[in-house]
Amino acid sequence: MIEISENFSLKEYNTFGIDVTCKYFVKCDQESELLEFVGSYELDPEEILLLGGGSNFLFTENFDGVVFYPVMQGCEIVREDDKYVFVRVGSGVVWDDFVAWAVEHGYGGVENLSLIPGHVGATPVQNIGAYGTEAGECIDRVEAVDIVKGEKVTIDAATCRFGYRDSIFKHEWKNRFLVTYVTFRLTKHPEFKLHYGSVKDEVIRLGEPSLKAIRQAIIRIREAKLPDVKVLPNAGSFFKNPMVERVIADTLQEKYPALPVYPVDDDHVKLAAGWLIEAAGWKGKVVGHAGVHEKQALVLVNMGGATGIEIAHLANEIKKSVFLQFGVWLEPEVNVI
Repeated sequence: MIEISENFSLKEYNTFGIDVTCKYFVKCDQESELLEFVGSYELDPEEILLLGGGSNFLFTENFDGVVFYPVMQGCEIVREDDKYVFVRVGSGVVWDDFVAWAVEHGYGGVENLSLIPGHVGATPVQNIGAYGTEAGECIDRVEAVDIVKGEKVTIDAATCRFGYRDSIFKHEWKNRFLVTYVTFRLTKHPEFKLHYGSVKDEVIRLGEPSLKAIRQAIIRIREAKLPDVKVLPNAGSFFKNPMVERVIADTLQEKYPALPVYPVDDDHVKLAAGWLIEAAGWKGKVVGHAGVHEKQALVLVNMGGATGIEIAHLANEIKKSVFLQFGVWLEPEVNVI
């Protein structure tokens, strides 16, 4: 079924709770109807926005274009071998519901991504990641509708060009391909990733390592430091962990020995953006109706009635402050519209 609404409020469709509208809102749960719709119009990607759970957007103004909201459902094993199962999941499935399904069935690969907000359709676009795991590591293929050509396409993982919180869907193919289904390659013989942050210690407190223990540990960690979007509107981590040359990180660590770094390759590391923001004095700070979460400096929050402009202004002030103190420029993980 396809539903088309005009001058539609997006307040309930973005986790910052920003009250803006779009010119047209297209909700669809069937590929065939979506193909028929896009084939009937000449659509410009510049006037299109593809929206899922709304957990990675900051709206600063009304959107004078078409918002597509795909809600395809379903989760089925389409093939398997001795090592892997390949699971085809609808783009409208809540991401954490899929993670819970995988863990319950004993399939590994996404357990470290527990409790990340949003829908499955956003995972290949954002290449969501947490606690040493990225979604792109277990994506096999992506099914999508080419909005420009009005055709269905299947895209293999290599073509997606997954990078740190990045993919081809954020660049050359931005707002052109509407994801309808994602097929994940999950392992029947999981290798646990416990090295990131406090995951190992939390798992040990729960007993022997297992998929269920890892999921429970990560849920506990996230709930302890991240605010519930229903209580305090936010979009999770607002900034990416910046990648810098190892020599720069070594110089910073001489001055700031507590600065966490994460190896990338022989010449580069990632710095902890949350640590940089906190060290610059922003943790818990409130400016107008926008603020920095008191338990996790990486999270910007709507304290109540904030506009997108207010939150964007706070983000810019944080970026300038961190750059002046550390010489490191933060990039947003959130899409500012």
